[in-house]
Amino acid sequence: MVVSLGIIDPKTNQRWIIEATPDLPRQLKLLNDLAGVENKAPDGILLTHAHIGHYAGLMYLGREGMNANGVPVYALPRMKDYLQTNGPWSQLVYLKNINLIGIRPEEKIRLSPSVSITPFTVPHRDEFSETAGYLVEGSSKKLLFIPDIDKWEKWDKNIVDLVKTVDYAFLDATFFDGEEIQTRNISEIPHPFVIESMRLFGALPESERGKIHFIHFNHTNPLLNPAGMALEKVKEQGFAVARFGAVFPL
Repeated sequence: MVVSLGIIDPKTNQRWIIEATPDLPRQLKLLNDLAGVENKAPDGILLTHAHIGHYAGLMYLGREGMNANGVPVYALPRMKDYLQTNGPWSQLVYLKNINLIGIRPEEKIRLSPSVSITPFTVPHRDEFSETAGYLVEGSSKKLLFIPDIDKWEKWDKNIVDLVKTVDYAFLDATFFDGEEIQTRNISEIPHPFVIESMRLFGALPESERGKIHFIHFNHTNPLLNPAGMALEKVKEQGFAVARFGAVFPL
């Protein structure tokens, strides 16, 4: 299951999803089930970047699929331009299956009276678009969502300080230590290794480490093994590993 984050405002029953993955139908069904809504398009989709696993699910909104009507799709400038000027995504715009809404880094957007999001950019392989992370604010809690980044030290923000300001931090854990990739030059596909992140956050108090939920696992990542030593090591150090269907109050 490719990573995504669903958001529900229980006061209005509005639903949004960050990322349009190839697993969008299953993820949207779970989101609708949790909200008590039947077979409806989301009230909005927020995109992070133009790597295929993060936006390919838009195809399900098209004429051959749901044939959606004006689903709001939020995207940073380069991502918005990419969708408008490249098929088949441009057809979704032309046929009004989606309504592209431009957003800008560090500008807060109020999705509902109780939910707001603030996009920001992170360093990543930005071949076709910039790469976004999101701060999501509910009525009482905040969360950080960063599924992709090259390395924490390449960012002009201090991730350790940011974790202290939120209640949940869902962070890139694509590779555990790099050893699981033997057939490719891993420097061409950089991500923070889980072991690097655990060292970086290791000095934080247990209450702060417990906010961190590792996400976005490559299929080779040993954290996918529920009986594996890697998962045990992560939990022993006070971190969490996100699982499909987990629910967090905002």
